[in-house]
Formats: sequence, structure tokens, C-alpha cells
Amino acid sequence: MFLWGLWIDPLYIVLIVATLVISGAAQIFIKSQFGKWSGVRNSAGLTGVQIGERLGQGIHFEDAPQGSDRVTFKIVPGDLSDHFDPRTKQIGLSEVVASRDSVAAMAVTAHEVGHAQQDAEGTVAMRARAFLVPALTFSPTLSYILIFMGLIFNLTGLFWLGIVVFGLMVVFSILTLPVEIGASRRALVMLRETGLIATEQDEQGVRRVLAAAAMTYVAAAVTSILTLLYYISIARRS
Repeated sequence: MFLWGLWIDPLYIVLIVATLVISGAAQIFIKSQFGKWSGVRNSAGLTGVQIGERLGQGIHFEDAPQGSDRVTFKIVPGDLSDHFDPRTKQIGLSEVVASRDSVAAMAVTAHEVGHAQQDAEGTVAMRARAFLVPALTFSPTLSYILIFMGLIFNLTGLFWLGIVVFGLMVVFSILTLPVEIGASRRALVMLRETGLIATEQDEQGVRRVLAAAAMTYVAAAVTSILTLLYYISIARRS
């Protein structure tokens, strides 16, 4: 296919469109659900930090830094920037989650505490994903360089090497799915067992926010797999 005098691979156009649709739909879904349930007060009347402190009381880390074996919390900038850092054993909560007593804040905080619980227990999926983290510090840039150089200089071996390196990111995105889904399941269990989910509205809101968050990781995994398959198709045609 020629576009503005340049040859454009039709399969590449399909990949770009599919990626935009999948990623865009996932982002719209999470933002709509988070926005909706951020305006609904949870029945416990607790902020994200308060919920996190209650749920994290029973979590202990054997390899915690500086002698601390408990999960701690901090406020981080940005929207939907909430995360658990296994290196510091800290949960970072965005301002809208940490300081508000919404259903969305309850769901997001419980999910991150679920990650802390996974880390403390050393689940297989969590360990496998953590094992790949060091490789991801260089694999994105290195893979694109190898693939680009392989195409420019018509070096099939170099191109395949780039695909293998890119495959590390695909494996990481796939391993992320059971970790994220597992954290959401743990979040629901913890919220129920502690009585923080006390109404049908709480249950519905928490489930929808967690489901929307999971879809972003599913979208990331699908798009990374599609990109890998596209690179493989190029290598086979060359």
C-alpha cells in the first residue's frame, strides 16, 4: 500500500488501528468507572489510607528493608498512579484515592494491599514477574534497536534477536494478568472479611472498578501479543 509516496504495510495499519481501539476502550472504561464510583461514598466512611491501614495490619514481610515488616503508605502524584512497590514495601496512593472515602478509593486501595499480600506470601506469579523486572530496564529500547537495525541492514538474525528480546515484555505482560486478577480477588475477600463491604452498592462498585482495572492489563497483554505476532510475520516474509 502506497501512502504519500511511501510504502506502508497494510498489516501494520491493521495493528495500529487494533492497538488504538483496544487500548482506548480499556482506558475509557477504567476512567468512566473510576470517575463514577469516586463520587459514591463507601458505607464505612473511610478514606483510602484508612482502609489500607486496616487491611494491611495482618501483612508481614520477612525481607522488609530497614527492619520494618509492615506495609506503609505514601501519597504519589498523578491520576490512577496507585501501586505497590515490592522493593520498599510501600503502597503509593494518588491523592484522590488516599484522601477520599469513596467506593473507588476502597477498591483501588484494597487491590494494592492485595499485591502486598502476594509479595509477603511469595506467590509463584509474583516471583516470576519480579524475576523479569531487571530485564525490562533494557529490553524495550534494545528490542526496538535490534529490530530496526535488522530491517535497515537486512540482517535476519539481528531482527530475530530483537523479537526474542521483545518477547520478554510480552511474557511480562502475560504474567501480569494472574498477578492483577489475584490481587483483585484478594481485595474482595479482605473487604468482605473485615466488613468494609456492607451494602450491595459497595459490592457492585468495588467489582466494577476492579473489573475495569483488570481490562487495562488485558488490553496491554493483547496489544503486546499482536505486536509480537506482527514482528514474527515480517521476519518470515523477509
